[in-house]
Amino acid sequence: MSDFDLVVRGNIVDADAVVQDGWIGIRDGRVAARGQCLGGADAPMARDRVDARGLWIVPGVVDGQVHAASQANQEGLGHASRAAAAGGVTTMVDMPYDDPEPVACRASLDAKIAEVERDCHVDVALYGTLNDIHGLGAAGGLIEGGVCAFKFSTFEASPGRFPRVEEDLLYEAFRLIAPSGLACGVHNQNQELTRKNIARMVEAGDTGWDAFMRAHTPLIENLATAGIYEIGAETGARAHVVHVSTARGFEIHDMYRRSGHAVSIETCVQYLMLNHEEHTRRFGAKTKHYPPIRPKEEVELLWTHIARGDCTFVSSDHVSWGLERKQNPNVFKNSSGGPGLETLLPAFWTGCEDRGISPTMVTRQLSANPARHFLLHDRKGGLAVGQDADLALLKPERYAFDPAGSLSAVQWSSFEGMEFSVRVSATYCRGRLAYDGAIRNEAGFGRFLRPATGASR
Repeated sequence: MSDFDLVVRGNIVDADAVVQDGWIGIRDGRVAARGQCLGGADAPMARDRVDARGLWIVPGVVDGQVHAASQANQEGLGHASRAAAAGGVTTMVDMPYDDPEPVACRASLDAKIAEVERDCHVDVALYGTLNDIHGLGAAGGLIEGGVCAFKFSTFEASPGRFPRVEEDLLYEAFRLIAPSGLACGVHNQNQELTRKNIARMVEAGDTGWDAFMRAHTPLIENLATAGIYEIGAETGARAHVVHVSTARGFEIHDMYRRSGHAVSIETCVQYLMLNHEEHTRRFGAKTKHYPPIRPKEEVELLWTHIARGDCTFVSSDHVSWGLERKQNPNVFKNSSGGPGLETLLPAFWTGCEDRGISPTMVTRQLSANPARHFLLHDRKGGLAVGQDADLALLKPERYAFDPAGSLSAVQWSSFEGMEFSVRVSATYCRGRLAYDGAIRNEAGFGRFLRPATGASR
């Protein structure tokens, strides 16, 4: 009788080391044992065995920024979870700004949890938010209901759905949430300067492909970043900036971190792999994100912070806008964001490999660190004995990414044609095959994830 349900053999990438020709034994959906095939030894017997020699075995990705429901009737959690599995993502952390109503009360959260458990192919944790309709008092119900973090914005991206929270209310929200130990994530954008710049440029007819970046100067982002961290310092809350695209943002974060404040910082893979001169010129509004895609020089500065381990984690900021929301000749009238669940892992791996950064950095930035940030690290983010058997197999292979076969709700991408150095060969969620070129598990296999009570950060 075999000791394991499944044994996978290959090159294991942990957060601190690479184990050549290692094996992972899985039982009841969790990692039960590990080892290395030394001196010609074979991996142990199991009911099923996967020989992935020559492939990388990485912990399943925890994508800390997914917007599966920003456009009503477009994607939804179930559809997004299929793209996640295809991208080696075994945990989606979904944002609360759903269309038409954000997740700002317990009833909305409970309805979304039911959607996860009915439709999803991978596991899901959920952000909550607070708004004028339900008030700050809704925070307690959301915390009790199992949100893993809260999200706010210093800019109104969409009236009602994605409102601005002014600084005095942000202070009160942070103060209220601080005792829970959950992170307060904030979209970092100065609204007044943004609107002044856009109004001036629209009046001048300056609305072409390159206008969005020039309207959204680094100062607009950096002022908001500093304000978010200062409110965190005043309240003792865990202040998290959800998408930093400037090296100065990392310097601001470091000032607060060195002073002992509970701060964290996130960037998205598009700010590391796309640049204004090449990709925005080529794809126009398809690369419209907030913050904007920056020039090559700024991109390379961001990579110095990745190499030094200054970043808390890297995410996709995935949203599957229909192309009709990306084709207006006036760049300011297009939606911000784009699909990214399938490109996060291969793109970031490629960027690290091309710069001589160890694969262990991929595991830290995409799995271990986000799992710890959202207080899921007792189960997720690694391949230690006792953790959920979430893993992806990566085949070393140079190829040009083609979104035509995407499993997300749309088949376009600003990564189209980019050469990646690894391909997701298979994805396992809690020991079950979820993807190997096609979706292999059933809708509803995914579980809702609550943060660990009293988990250390």
